Amino acid sequence: MEPGNPTNTAQTTQTRQIDLLLAKYSESHLNPTNELIHCVCVPAIVLSFLGLIWAAHPLAAVLVTVISLIYYMSLSISFAVGMLAMSASMLWILSQLPQQWVWQISLGIFVVAWIGQFIGHKIEGKKPSFFDDLRFLLIGPLFVLGVLYRRLRIAY
Repeated sequence: MEPGNPTNTAQTTQTRQIDLLLAKYSESHLNPTNELIHCVCVPAIVLSFLGLIWAAHPLAAVLVTVISLIYYMSLSISFAVGMLAMSASMLWILSQLPQQWVWQISLGIFVVAWIGQFIGHKIEGKKPSFFDDLRFLLIGPLFVLGVLYRRLRIAY
């Protein structure tokens, strides 16, 4: 079976929610340049978003991470594990930055990464998926992780 595809007969008769969400998200991410931009900008946005929350209070960033991981676990354990590793790395990076600079660095990254995202969608010729469904703000990181998982042949 191909990574990401259901592996048992019960699942093959019913498409998983994660597969439906990724398929819908992928519809506006077919251009290789847009995909590459997303693979850089989406993690940067996640880092900067966590950084902005971290600047308010580090425990708030941890709480947001835990809540998102609960959602990811409901979609795919494999993706939740990958997001746990990514989120833990990002929280560690934030903990190493001088606290007084976290919000400025995060805001700068946030703005530049979103500009990159919109350039990618201009190249693609399609609007960002989250304009239709805000859940896609949480699916974007899974799309990027899915690119990595497919290259490493990790099922999700």
